[in-house]
Amino acid sequence: MAMADVRVVKIKDLTKSFDRRTVLSKISFDVYKAENLIVFGRSGSGKSVLLKCIIGLLKPDDGEIYINDENILSLNTKELNNLRKNIGFLFQSSALYDSMSVKENLMFPLKRHFKMEQSEINDKIMHTLELVSLQDAINKMPSELSGGMRKRVGLARAIITDPQLMLYDEPTTGLDPITTKEISELILELQTKLQMTSIVVTHDLICAEIIADRAIFLKDSILAYEGKINELINSDDPFLKNFFSHRIQT
Repeated sequence: MAMADVRVVKIKDLTKSFDRRTVLSKISFDVYKAENLIVFGRSGSGKSVLLKCIIGLLKPDDGEIYINDENILSLNTKELNNLRKNIGFLFQSSALYDSMSVKENLMFPLKRHFKMEQSEINDKIMHTLELVSLQDAINKMPSELSGGMRKRVGLARAIITDPQLMLYDEPTTGLDPITTKEISELILELQTKLQMTSIVVTHDLICAEIIADRAIFLKDSILAYEGKINELINSDDPFLKNFFSHRIQT
């Protein structure tokens, strides 16, 4: 079976409201092994809410979420935590622990989820830092790192548990165009090396054009558009033309 035929995520009729405002309404899509799916949408369109539902941080009002054919909404806390070992999440802020060194930040998920000898942990940390080209920063504190380096460390911490699925929430926010391109190319490289499946929330066209296999667009609480990235960018649809008209040219 080809990887493109192996479904990793299935979202069916996902609905989520806050008070009387519906953020997501009957959202349905699939994501396949080793695929990078981009989620577009204007601010407040529910992109981050979607990711939090997928990882179980928010509970939808209705619908189904399957990861590797397992219905995550039917799992208890222990089962959900066990499933999360196979999911990496990169937050907008990188969410590093400021009081911990780079090494300690990477050590945290390994000690939390796995029983490993210290020598194994050390080898795993060094190998993962090599993947993001930051082995020389192993003993630095987050405050000593640039924005791009913080993103790389956050990415290293997210992938150190060898997740099958990666969720990225605005991975290039606040970065200059050159660093954005570097981080995007790193995401693409990791997809190839580790055969990871990724869902990437972004409004950054530099990032999207580098990494996207496919894209969806959330608008007015529904999944309004779906297709290849170039199909959406070059669409004659008035809304899409307006949305993409100010994109940065690479």
